[in-house]
Amino acid sequence: MTETATATAPATLTTELLDQWATDPTGPVALHMRQRLLSVEGEDGEDQIIYPPTYADVGYNIDTLADGTKVALIDSVGSQANRLEPAFKSDSGHPLAGFVPQIDIVLRTEPCGECEACKKSKSPKADKCEGPWKEKRSLFDLAHRAADAVVQSSPTLLPAIESAFAELRKTGNAMPLASIAPTSLVFGCWDSRGGSGEKRPRLVRSIIRAWDVDALSSASQFNSIWKALNEEQREGLKKALPKGKKLSEKGFNDAPSQGLGGVVVRGNIERNVTINLVALRGIVGASDDETTALRKYLLALSLLTATTDIDLFLREGCNLRIATDVDEWNVVPRRGSKTPVDLSGDDARKVLTQYATSAFEPFKKAWEKTGLERDHNFDLKAAKDLLGKTTEEEAGA
Repeated sequence: MTETATATAPATLTTELLDQWATDPTGPVALHMRQRLLSVEGEDGEDQIIYPPTYADVGYNIDTLADGTKVALIDSVGSQANRLEPAFKSDSGHPLAGFVPQIDIVLRTEPCGECEACKKSKSPKADKCEGPWKEKRSLFDLAHRAADAVVQSSPTLLPAIESAFAELRKTGNAMPLASIAPTSLVFGCWDSRGGSGEKRPRLVRSIIRAWDVDALSSASQFNSIWKALNEEQREGLKKALPKGKKLSEKGFNDAPSQGLGGVVVRGNIERNVTINLVALRGIVGASDDETTALRKYLLALSLLTATTDIDLFLREGCNLRIATDVDEWNVVPRRGSKTPVDLSGDDARKVLTQYATSAFEPFKKAWEKTGLERDHNFDLKAAKDLLGKTTEEEAGA
């Protein structure tokens, strides 16, 4: 549950070290950080009560180990990726946004209702409006990234994405996808809805667990105005109630309830973050130079992402904080012991930012060459067609 103590001073981050991680086939297999977390209400060494996610028909995800210790999942790998990725959005204010192309999907457009064109019309239309409002989602908001169903339903974006996945499947060349949607390689994706069926592993993997836990229950009582009503009012409400429904569902009767009440944590709450350097060095371009550029760029994005302090307000009753001032990162070799490396200090951050800025240049140019606009419209007909499409998985391919 805890890192092995070591007296070795952390290695200093340099451009040469980053290049080795990205390109040396005999280099380390991973970078790893174990981050100890605390509830905002808790102190070090105290038992803490937090609320894990609740899963349908399951409740909390709690496993019991052979020694009887119970371990609760606090935030899954997928959930952590979805919390990390929005930092790449242009409106996030995060420096990460400057290292990736921006793509938005317009789900719908509505008239503003305030401009002259809207005021003159009894039924304002978005295409006549002087400043229509657009409901958008960034590619970084989509759970399946470039492989999301919404992308499959966006006709102006889909051809470029389909071509990128097809190239990746046929030749292994990841340059087209990295030039459009690089986080689909950083956080992994599966083109299960598209024609390629291509699946890419995560380069950055993060998960939060709590050790030595016990589940708690909660009870509550909702008190309505029922007792204050007279007999005529009560009977009227009963008669108006649809068959099979309860008055308490609409707030007209008292309702006791019992459910999950969080978990008490006696051990540690830990966030494990791993950067998979083996998977990184498995990514290739159309040439040796492209391969080197790809690996450096994706390493930079992975490191910037993994070393970012994200908000840890995971859900109601689970607001966490980082227990230590400095994160302890370790280099994991192919054989032997881990060795510490400084990825958190100011000097390390400067080296990494400079590295990312240089690595992004060829991809910035590649994005401009695609000619893709930032906004792409979601098409309902395309979405309906997708519902009737047989995927490779369904066909047993």
